[in-house]
Amino acid sequence: MISRQYLREHPEEVREGIEHKGVDVDLDRILELDEEWRDLKGRGDTLRHERNEVSSKIGRLKQEGKEEEAQEAIDKSQDLKAELQQIEARADELEDELHDAMLHLPQVPDDDVPVGEDESENVERRREGFDDLRAVPDDVTPHYDLGEDLDILDFDRGAKVSGGGFYFAKGEGAMLEHALIQFFLEVHREQGYTDVFPPIPVNSKSMEGTGQFPKFVEDAYRVGDENADDIDDDDLWLLPTAEVPVTNMYRDEILLDDDLPIKHQAYSPNFRREAGEHGTETRGIVRVHQFNKVELVNFVRPEHSDERFEALVEEAEEVLKRLNLPYRILEMCTGDLGFTQAKKYDIEVWAPGDDMEDGPEQGGRWLEVSSVSNFRDFQARRAGLRFRPERHESAEYLHTLNGSGVAVPRVVVAILEYYQNDDGTVDVPEPLQPYMGGREVIEGSEKVGESAVGAGEKE
Repeated sequence: MISRQYLREHPEEVREGIEHKGVDVDLDRILELDEEWRDLKGRGDTLRHERNEVSSKIGRLKQEGKEEEAQEAIDKSQDLKAELQQIEARADELEDELHDAMLHLPQVPDDDVPVGEDESENVERRREGFDDLRAVPDDVTPHYDLGEDLDILDFDRGAKVSGGGFYFAKGEGAMLEHALIQFFLEVHREQGYTDVFPPIPVNSKSMEGTGQFPKFVEDAYRVGDENADDIDDDDLWLLPTAEVPVTNMYRDEILLDDDLPIKHQAYSPNFRREAGEHGTETRGIVRVHQFNKVELVNFVRPEHSDERFEALVEEAEEVLKRLNLPYRILEMCTGDLGFTQAKKYDIEVWAPGDDMEDGPEQGGRWLEVSSVSNFRDFQARRAGLRFRPERHESAEYLHTLNGSGVAVPRVVVAILEYYQNDDGTVDVPEPLQPYMGGREVIEGSEKVGESAVGAGEKE
């Protein structure tokens, strides 16, 4: 969350940030709550000082034999105590209300973030890999059809066992997902990342710490309760991204300056309801409820976060460079910037199987495979992430950054479509071949069951 001090000193900047992000929040009410809370705290301090002065007189008055005056002082002290208790009780109520209200205030975008209303006003910064494209079939088969033809993706059986938005990766399809995960992890180890294998269920406090709650409750999978039920800090949720457990590893701790920067990478399955999503992106594995991803999480000193952001973009895109997959870098405008981010770049890979209006001139479409974000101290304030510059100095909030390194299913889509051959097979990118038992080509397998040859016709 943003600091109350920043809100008090820069209310118009906060208001502008809210408007540019398109968030519906009553800032005037929050400012009123803060003003009332500060007024009560001031009155409380005054009453406490006055009561201390009165109490200090009681013993002296008794020693001097001034019993009547001493009793008056005792009565005055009791009245002040009662008034102070009322003020402190109201201040505590306001503190809770103000804290909850501050959780709904979005991060203020950096000054250099492009101002825009939605994704149509994002700014393309550069493209990579389009100067030397491989030859693809004249009519590229979309991954969802090719995956079923090769029997490496099974959507019907995924829906049968888990519902819509789930799928089976099978045979060489499963091998490809495993290969990508291992390849990503190995590349990021070279970049100085330490592996973390996080818990899959995370508590509500952790979801709040990274900014998923309270805004995105409806997109989460709750364990054992309905999403509409009251939420406690200890309730469990299936993680939507490894950002949540890894960022909260050091929640409410003070790190040392020598510890920073910390660079963690974490593979995990991720679970999202994707409430309200519809359209062409729901076909195949572009937008599903369970998907694999390697997440990169960084903890840095505030003065290093700009430099680390640019480096993190390069670290995330490195896997696409090595796979020779064409992609582009987009800077998010204010209207497409997330609730928690001060600055964000998306990395979008090219998938030639489906022509979309906003695709490149070569046809096909863009698929976001990584969002690299700088949160400044926004998550750190929510999660109590601090560091001590020197052992004798006060602790400060650090900065957090993260990026996908990268989302596996969409890279699978890009590989199946970009590395597709005229005969319906798929070349395995060279860096993945060692992770797939030396396979150079995905040829698929024979389907099983009566459905493969027609009901009642199995030979």
